[in-house]
Amino acid sequence: MTTSPVHATLIAAALTLSALPAAGQSVPPASATRAAAPASLIPAEAYTLPNGMRVVLNVDRSDPVVAVALVAHVGSAREVPGRTGFAHLFEHLFFLNSENLGPGGLDKLSARVGGEGANGYTNMDHTVYLQTVPNDALEKMLWAEADKLGFFINTVTPAVVAKEIEVVKNEKRQRVDNVPYGQVLPIVQSALFAPDHPYSWTTIGSLADLSAASLEDVRSFYRRWYVPNNVTLVISGDFDPAQTRQWVERYFGEFKAGQPAPIPTPRPASLSETRRLSYVDKFAPLPQLTLVWPATQKGAPETVADELLFAALTEGPDGPVYQAVVEDAKVSDGVDGFVWDNQITGLGLMQIRAFENVPLDTVRAAVSAGMARFRREGISAEKLERLKASREAALYQQVGSVIGKVQMIADSETQSRRPDLVDTYLKQLKALTPADVMAALDRFDLARPHLELSVLPKGQDALALSGSQPAKVEAEEAIVQGAEAAVDQTAGRTQVPRTPSRIDRTVEPPAGPTPQVKTPAIWKGALPNGTGLTGIEDHELPVVAFQIAIDGGQLRDDPARPGAASLVADMLVRGTKTRTREQFQNALKGLGASLSVDVGQERTLISGTTLARNFRATAALITEMLTEPRWDPEELALAKSAAIAGIQASRAEPEEVAELVMRRALYKGSALANDVRGTPESVTALSLDDVKRFMASTYAPQAARIRVAGAISEAEVAKAFAPLAARWTGPAPTPMGSIAFSEPSRTQILFYDVPGAKQSALLFVRPGPARGSGDWFKGYAANFILGGGGFASRLTQELREGKGYTYAADSRFAGGTTGGRFEMTAPVRANVTLESATLMRDIMRDFGTTYSQADLDLTKGSLIKARARAFETLRAKLGLLARIGDDGLPADYIARENATLSTLDRATVQQVARTYLNTDRMILVVVGDAATQAKRLEALGYGPVQMVEPFR
Repeated sequence: MTTSPVHATLIAAALTLSALPAAGQSVPPASATRAAAPASLIPAEAYTLPNGMRVVLNVDRSDPVVAVALVAHVGSAREVPGRTGFAHLFEHLFFLNSENLGPGGLDKLSARVGGEGANGYTNMDHTVYLQTVPNDALEKMLWAEADKLGFFINTVTPAVVAKEIEVVKNEKRQRVDNVPYGQVLPIVQSALFAPDHPYSWTTIGSLADLSAASLEDVRSFYRRWYVPNNVTLVISGDFDPAQTRQWVERYFGEFKAGQPAPIPTPRPASLSETRRLSYVDKFAPLPQLTLVWPATQKGAPETVADELLFAALTEGPDGPVYQAVVEDAKVSDGVDGFVWDNQITGLGLMQIRAFENVPLDTVRAAVSAGMARFRREGISAEKLERLKASREAALYQQVGSVIGKVQMIADSETQSRRPDLVDTYLKQLKALTPADVMAALDRFDLARPHLELSVLPKGQDALALSGSQPAKVEAEEAIVQGAEAAVDQTAGRTQVPRTPSRIDRTVEPPAGPTPQVKTPAIWKGALPNGTGLTGIEDHELPVVAFQIAIDGGQLRDDPARPGAASLVADMLVRGTKTRTREQFQNALKGLGASLSVDVGQERTLISGTTLARNFRATAALITEMLTEPRWDPEELALAKSAAIAGIQASRAEPEEVAELVMRRALYKGSALANDVRGTPESVTALSLDDVKRFMASTYAPQAARIRVAGAISEAEVAKAFAPLAARWTGPAPTPMGSIAFSEPSRTQILFYDVPGAKQSALLFVRPGPARGSGDWFKGYAANFILGGGGFASRLTQELREGKGYTYAADSRFAGGTTGGRFEMTAPVRANVTLESATLMRDIMRDFGTTYSQADLDLTKGSLIKARARAFETLRAKLGLLARIGDDGLPADYIARENATLSTLDRATVQQVARTYLNTDRMILVVVGDAATQAKRLEALGYGPVQMVEPFR
């Protein structure tokens, strides 16, 4: 269960639809790029039960799945000072128990029916509970959601509240207190809003307030806000609306309405003058500047113009603030700008993470220069159309899944008790003019009162904006061994009197007709130059998703000079022989295309999406990128600066540090021992000739595979890439190496010190099977109960639900083409580092002998039923093609894995445990506070803890 991120908007996708003139070589013409929008983006039927509960139904028959959202119109803005974080705490509690489901019953039900797993999130305005299940389980989910809403509160005990407080406090440490820049949002909210404003505190709240929460607080909150007239039920997917109406009435109709809960009145933030604050963040590796202005609430007439203003200013490659900061001043590798619009009010934010040792006065001067340039030059109608189209296309992308639809409806229902605000947004978007955007600039001018926040690495106070005052943050908690009381593992199992009901709610409804799941038809071919082609034709949406996989990746880096693979990937999107970076990226946007190049251990992936009718033109740009890269020395300098900044930033993230420590232990002497981007020293040393040689020796057509999924035929794909086949030639590269490693002769504990860390990141690792091995799927199935099944897994049940040590714990078999590994991870409260490591070790060690027939039955039932969700999105279809093309699995591997699953038995699981879960021959990496925790870990019995040298 998660709190919403700051920038959780509908504008994340980088697709645009308006065409731009091409430069240099010709590109096949794009079709008309603005698609006719339907009458409503999400056609829905909405009605209200007599008790006031809103119900919204959206029928989507493309896949045999259904998403259900229970939306409580209560977020942290409904809290009161002294009880901050309570809406989010309540969200956690709400998942745990109810009279008829029993403790953990919702998670068990979701696992049994093949659901995606119960999830939810809380923000300032609402709390949303989500389920995606095969459509034969819809009635079961409605029964379960109703049991939570009407038959939950009596199951909550003081012990349950105490345990879940510890879980939420762990989440706060993981997301806010123990990560770089985690305090930015709390500082911004407290500085922009008066203490009595409902947005002046964060959704996750303060540790002190969480600790003070009581059982009576929970009951009062439930009685006030969790009533049918403050709830909306949203259902999207393949279902019978008439039958569903009957089920909704059966399970929800008898609940009594509560006190009215009117939609909150807008209340803007207000500043009489600009404030400059600074904060020294001991986890931050680089200085960061955040600029924040008051803005209007979601749905206000100005909001869309404000949103596009920030996009116009900050999006590369042609945003004037982006150009001033990145290309002119060269003080950062990017600028993030957005409007954080909410129900009561909004904020406009601009954020720049500077390079090492850059004074933030210099950064602000560049921002000022960029905004001044925008005011002088304005925004062209052409650029505005690109920005408008990108937002429209992002909405179309989100409706590609039923879970995306229910979340869009949930947001709309919270704002207005209407399901279709997205349609209003689209109308406002299309009507926007350049004059509207320029008027928005007046609301966010640097001369207007706003907040300027400097976040600084430890010891670099001098980099703050001149005239800054220290920001106030919540006092740090002390690391005290044994400070928290032990959690009662039987909490929540107390028998409670049953609440009367007009129906027998103890009986779980039967399943509906078994969903008919078909593996998508796959076509397969090849280009004349040896590049493989595979695809899945799907006309649900007028878009195509594609990938080009090129074998090699990080494995082909020189171990003595790593980072070339990553630099080549970055350089490819920085222009072609006849196009500058700006021309190349705008040409892609003009086709409605997005494109990224990413490097993994074994291969490089060129990935993207485009409008189906513009696929040929998009393929022409990809051909140009691969056969005529620009190799601009100035772009290489920018790419190297960005790589170094990324390396430095990752070394402040505990989980990423644990991963790198593990790599260095397992792959000593190999390129894989490094960050995929290399090291700051190696990146600095790499030349343009080095980068060119790497591409020439690695990017070979015989080592590449093209895969597509979407509204396009095999013949159309082959025709689109025929020019690539003619121009991309060359000999096959040398074989790439392996990601396999040997198991250690004995278990080793490696400790990386982060002084004062409030959490410890734990990572256990051992060799595992390659993805194509017969053991991989057996391990995958066995791991469902160990750590891969979410709340159905032992790791979550024992570490989180049983002890309250962590917010999240999991395990996985990570298999590649040439090898694999088994790993188990958890960020835990610092003062239970030893206890958590011991429990994780023991769960792993005892797994085979304690694995039961009930575990086996749950695993088989869940994984078989989950196939209904396996191919819903284009991304999922590309994943199917990747397993076949990259990992060498047979075309019928799904059927073979189903056969393996049907014959899986306890003996097989026990053999997997003996082979891959040997706790006496593995590596345990701990990233945390060595002064208080390192010595304690010797109690595990694996000898002295080995301290890891800090990264430079």
